[in-house]
Amino acid sequence: MKLVVEPAPRPLTGTVTIPGDKSIGHRALLFSILSQTPVRVLGLGDGADNGRSARAITQLGATIKRDGAALVIDGTGLDAMRAPSAPIDCGNSGTTIRLLCGLLAGQHFATTLVGDESLSTRPMRRVADPLRRMGASITGVTKGNDIVPPLVVGPVTGALRPLVIDLEMASAQVKTAILLAGLCADGATRVTEPGPSRDHTERMLAYLGAPLVTTGRTITIDTTGWDRRLAGAGFEVPSDPSSSAFLVAAALVAGAGEVRLPNVCVNPTRTGFLDAIAAMGADIVRENPREDAGEPIADVVVRGGRPLVGVELAGDLVVRAIDEIPILAVVAARARGTTTIRDAAELRVKESDRVATTVALLRAFGVAADERADGLVVAGGGGLRPGDVDSHGDHRIAMAAAVAALVAGGRVRDVANVATSFPSFARLVGEIGGRISESSPAR
Repeated sequence: MKLVVEPAPRPLTGTVTIPGDKSIGHRALLFSILSQTPVRVLGLGDGADNGRSARAITQLGATIKRDGAALVIDGTGLDAMRAPSAPIDCGNSGTTIRLLCGLLAGQHFATTLVGDESLSTRPMRRVADPLRRMGASITGVTKGNDIVPPLVVGPVTGALRPLVIDLEMASAQVKTAILLAGLCADGATRVTEPGPSRDHTERMLAYLGAPLVTTGRTITIDTTGWDRRLAGAGFEVPSDPSSSAFLVAAALVAGAGEVRLPNVCVNPTRTGFLDAIAAMGADIVRENPREDAGEPIADVVVRGGRPLVGVELAGDLVVRAIDEIPILAVVAARARGTTTIRDAAELRVKESDRVATTVALLRAFGVAADERADGLVVAGGGGLRPGDVDSHGDHRIAMAAAVAALVAGGRVRDVANVATSFPSFARLVGEIGGRISESSPAR
């Protein structure tokens, strides 16, 4: 499967509604199994990844019924999950498999977690090691100094041990796995991060009634005297800011009149992309700010006309924009001057080596770009030529390349995994005036 992209014939304009946030959707599904009351989840995205989390909880004993646009989940509570009759297939979803490690770490049965070809190469030791320190049993396939899926989690004998840990790298997935395991530990589990990461887990577990306290960058789950009861009425999942970034970037790269994206999650841990493009000079505003179940939401509006300039992106901002670095690099290619991105070593272990694949996609469009050990350097200001890009099965590389092609045209190959996160991507770009079509390879 490939994407064929024509140059945008006019400035992009319109209002589009982005599917629900994938990170919040995963948690709304996976955490609902812990609730002792039915949980109503509205606004889930249309990607395959969230579907993997939904199927996982049904294999563990939850039931899911559709009520109009919502899903109603009857969970098991913390102590009544059942052993699945077959391995849980996490597909391409790293979030599903890593969060399940924490969810299952304290269970008295074994669960096998598998994934697709890409997920089966991704490192899992950084999640497994702290859970093992808590007494969890986690085994996988040895690959160098790491382990990769398939993973076998459990069984555990007795309660898990509480853990006090300073993470070497800020990671919402690792933090979440430890906190979920902490619900099954006797005593106080404390996780301290060196910098900010997504805090959807803390907001959602607190809403469900978990004994959780956040002090600065330390999060504590203390089960001492806790009745082990979690319960919540439901969640409304706001639009995904990571998916929204591709529409915002398309407007900036191809030229915009005015593009509106309603109901976007603007949690401060997720707004690195918006803050970065604002620093580059983009005309981007947030209107109608509000809050739902602890999550801040706003309507995002981007307008064309302002020149963009190169910047240096590093530190906490890069952590908050880690998934958007490929599309930020495409925006940087249209800015005047050089953009340097540092402190992004985590990109090396995503669905692809995103430092290498981002640089390759930029070069395919004639942009001067170079790799660094923990990031990349992009020379902006030049024109883009038609490009032919191999996404290496990475959905974010595929979509970033398609956005770049809105300038001069091009083709993007190996794009099937776009369906894992944003299957409506091409259609929504079309709604604001872009031209992206899917084409199957000739046989």
